[in-house]
Amino acid sequence: MSSVDAYRQFDPLAGSVLDGRYRVDTLIATGGMSAVYRGLDLRLDRPVALKVMESRYAGDTQFLTRFQREARAVARLKNPGVVAVYDQGIDGQHPFLVMELVEGGTLRELLRERGPMPPHAVAAVLSPLLGGLAVAHRAGLVHRDVKPENVLISDDGDVKIADFGLVRAVADAKITSTSVILGTAAYLSPEQVSTGDAGPRSDVYAVGVLAFELLTGATPFTGDTTLAVAYQRMDNDVPAPSTLIGGVPAQFDELVLTATARDPADRYADAQDMGDELEAIVEELRLPAFRVPAPRNSATHASAALYDSQGRQQATTEHLAPPPVGQVPRQPTRELPRDDRQPVEPEYSGVAGQFAGIDVDEFHWARQRAKRVLLFWVVAVLTLTGLIAAGAWTLGTNIGALI
Repeated sequence: MSSVDAYRQFDPLAGSVLDGRYRVDTLIATGGMSAVYRGLDLRLDRPVALKVMESRYAGDTQFLTRFQREARAVARLKNPGVVAVYDQGIDGQHPFLVMELVEGGTLRELLRERGPMPPHAVAAVLSPLLGGLAVAHRAGLVHRDVKPENVLISDDGDVKIADFGLVRAVADAKITSTSVILGTAAYLSPEQVSTGDAGPRSDVYAVGVLAFELLTGATPFTGDTTLAVAYQRMDNDVPAPSTLIGGVPAQFDELVLTATARDPADRYADAQDMGDELEAIVEELRLPAFRVPAPRNSATHASAALYDSQGRQQATTEHLAPPPVGQVPRQPTRELPRDDRQPVEPEYSGVAGQFAGIDVDEFHWARQRAKRVLLFWVVAVLTLTGLIAAGAWTLGTNIGALI
């Protein structure tokens, strides 16, 4: 999912309210299947992330059924490593998910900013990621699309996996999407390429490829097309990370090679199994604790800055702009005693424009300068008067001696 400059074009969804409850604010990112927005739950006054699906999915009953089922299943997952799902629905032509808003950025954005990571940082990313996947695997859920774009890092250093169930919902609906293939090709397991089947070991394979990328800064397979990238893993093993970059411990080589074995039976059974092995490696190597930094230049941060600037602009200009024709502006309710309901005088916080061809601001500053000049002269006169009085008193006191 690529970041989007919200200033490029007007978004018709911005400012709308989904299902009478969720206000759509600023765009965070967009992809082939959906767009993610910063939003607000008006009922609970809670910031949320809104994943709004494309309208082509609205008319597919099978997709909507699977979409609702997957959303309910993911909403039951309780783990710090999983982005919480709060609600789901459809508004007009747009199915949508309401999720926890993670202020920070994606692992993809962090990789672009900082490049390969040392082993202790890789462990800090993989540990909560595997913890979240382990909870899902125990509940019978498979992610199917583990990749850096779906790993979120908060400003507090929390690592969370997002987008459970969407790939399965799309696949079951028989709706093709080249963007799904494009975003997943580098991390697909061999069985997903050959038969489309996916299980916990498929997620393990994707995490193994992700670990390889974190250590080396690149994915193990490349090609001219997404299909070429996908099919390379059918006949080739993922190489050990240490063959591409120095300083990778042998234990991490073994972790990656086991997770990415072409035969699913040779991999870790699930995320819990791989997580246990990672924990043992951390203890063996005595790796230091590490707080994963959020990317600085992230789409989420950009949307937050835009949202804040829009809020300040609205607060500054809201009372000056005339309401659209036929629309009564909303005003806060003012409660008065029953016997004290007097007409309210209009309030003016400022005046714009010119007077006699001169900017009004010039009058304001001229008044300020005049006040300062007047104050200066008053102080000067008082000081001079004080000096004269002091001189007269001194002269009167000593006049006898002078005579």
